[in-house]
Amino acid sequence: MVVKIARVPFEEALNMTGFGKFNLLVFMLCSSIIAAMVFELYSVSYLVPASACELNTTSTQQGLMAGLPLIGVITTSHIWGYLADTRGRKKMLCISMIIGFVAGSSAALAPNWIVLSILKFLSSAAVSGSSALALALIGECTPAIRRSTMLLLTTSALLSSTGVMAILSIPILPMKFSYYIPILNIHFNSWRLLNVIFSLPCALNAIGSMCCYESPKYLLSVGEDEKALEILQGIFKHNSGKSADLYQVESIVLDEDNANKKAKGFWEVLAEQTLPLFKPPLLKSTLLLGFMFILVFICINSFLVWLPFMVDAFMSSVEKGYSGMTMCEMIRVARNETDLEETNSTCSMNRVAMTMVFGICIVLAVLNVVASGVISIIGKRRLFIGIQVMAGVSSILLNVSSMWVVSALLFIAVLSDVINFGFLSAFAVDLYPTFVKAKAICLMVMLGRGSTILGINVLKSLIETNCEAAFYLFGGITLAGGLFGFLLPPDGNLFKQKTKI
Repeated sequence: MVVKIARVPFEEALNMTGFGKFNLLVFMLCSSIIAAMVFELYSVSYLVPASACELNTTSTQQGLMAGLPLIGVITTSHIWGYLADTRGRKKMLCISMIIGFVAGSSAALAPNWIVLSILKFLSSAAVSGSSALALALIGECTPAIRRSTMLLLTTSALLSSTGVMAILSIPILPMKFSYYIPILNIHFNSWRLLNVIFSLPCALNAIGSMCCYESPKYLLSVGEDEKALEILQGIFKHNSGKSADLYQVESIVLDEDNANKKAKGFWEVLAEQTLPLFKPPLLKSTLLLGFMFILVFICINSFLVWLPFMVDAFMSSVEKGYSGMTMCEMIRVARNETDLEETNSTCSMNRVAMTMVFGICIVLAVLNVVASGVISIIGKRRLFIGIQVMAGVSSILLNVSSMWVVSALLFIAVLSDVINFGFLSAFAVDLYPTFVKAKAICLMVMLGRGSTILGINVLKSLIETNCEAAFYLFGGITLAGGLFGFLLPPDGNLFKQKTKI
């Protein structure tokens, strides 16, 4: 006879389900959802230049096409957070992935650049909240002792998928097939095929989301106590291989205050969901994490966007035997030689640059796995600060290094700041209560990606006019992020702070 315990706090009840097969399946699903989001958001990096010949797009039009997905993310992230906190994580993930697939795959049949831009805007808007929703889901289904590690490992999925996109483009884009579709007056060719392939993960993840459990913590926060208990019993059964009847919890209570939303109108509910983020005791967390997301995103996302361009210039100089030059000098030499060649523009991607992008992304993914393995020993805050300082110092030192091997290692160290995406997400999951968690994460990501628009343009302008200033500026911002990291709560205080909310 199993002794049942009544009114068990949720975190304790979740810990009693153990850690096993179910948690790994949820991790795989959430990582795949994040990869699908990356495929859709960053597909324009490959589709815009590859479609230029067929669609006859100008440089200005290509810039608009590349920027619209990011605008779609910024304008809809907060809405997805609201929907997830009021309608459920699972349901919104299904809808997000379905719309993302329909709009994204339809872009393969776009007759002109305007239709292509609109469809990519819609698909990006659809998947804009999927990353935050996936992080909320995995955080609310994973015992506290493993939560930070699992959240951090999702960054490896993000990095790996970025590299996979580059490697997929190498064999597909050079294909010469072309099938005419009279009704649309288009030729279905290689870049359209690549677009469909980039959209497929959304369809697969829509099916996966339908088969997944809803977050038990969300159900508990909306008064569905019995359903939450049933799901916890199911998690226990999957993890332990034992009967659900052996789960010792009889009833559970949410170990945090829950703002019960009684407003009837959409805008009233949205206000009630948003205002708590800007009132004590959440105000401090919102201001600090919002500022930290901006500092990290504005630097690392800007470098990731221009990664193929910078790597191509760097490798071009190395292959030509240039020595005793800093990275900025290599970039300038490669750029000047390209300007002088006056070659006709082609719509194929540089194979060497794409292969190097893949290699760098895999190295960063491995470093992220290493960081996730030592997080329990060193702690989130210490690792976050250490990575920020290392990346900032490396950016500054790039201006004085004249050995290409050292410059390459320093550049990878700069890019390693991407690991802190996972740390910031883990802090957000820990610091916010369930009824605003998804919205808070979406808001943080929206602020970060909004700053990226500025960072992308500033970095590109500085690389062309004053490259050294670019590394000094962004290195300084990264270092500032490390200093502000001391304001983040130590790991041992996270749970205490959350239970007081």
